[in-house]
Amino acid sequence: MLKLLGLVVVITGKLFQRLLMYLIRPLFKKCGRRVLFCPFDFFTYNTIELGNDVAIGFGAVFAAKETSITIGNKVMFGPNVSIRGGDHNTSVIGKYMYDVHEKRPQDDQPVVIEDDVWVGTNVTILKGVTVGRGSIIAAGALVNKDVPRYSIVGGGSGQSAEDEVDARGNRAA
Repeated sequence: MLKLLGLVVVITGKLFQRLLMYLIRPLFKKCGRRVLFCPFDFFTYNTIELGNDVAIGFGAVFAAKETSITIGNKVMFGPNVSIRGGDHNTSVIGKYMYDVHEKRPQDDQPVVIEDDVWVGTNVTILKGVTVGRGSIIAAGALVNKDVPRYSIVGGGSGQSAEDEVDARGNRAA
């Protein structure tokens, strides 16, 4: 009996979450078809554009207050991915950073994730980065510079792990 009750609670929770996801979708600047995300995650909805067939794992934080985050088609995100489109202004000496509200142009820059990208678990992508089509970002990577098309990157600064691609864009075996 307890197993049945537990199953009912789990199914009801999943249905509630799916309903919330559909109700929240219009808050995004643009939201394509077949987009999956957890409605309890953190998004700056009005600055985010999502293509078709996008799957965002739970624990996501996509934040771009003064700029944009653009995500292409057929992009997969593992859990706990963070995309940050901006920084704090650290140029005012003698004033707490918490109290500095003015932004410089270099403080906020757009983030672009092109089509057919796989972003692994616990990845952080910082302002001004473009992740090229067909790329893979390994789990735990910190990406603070552009990622070329069809690259595999990982490590502390998104270092290239492999980027051998043939003329048609296929990865070497």
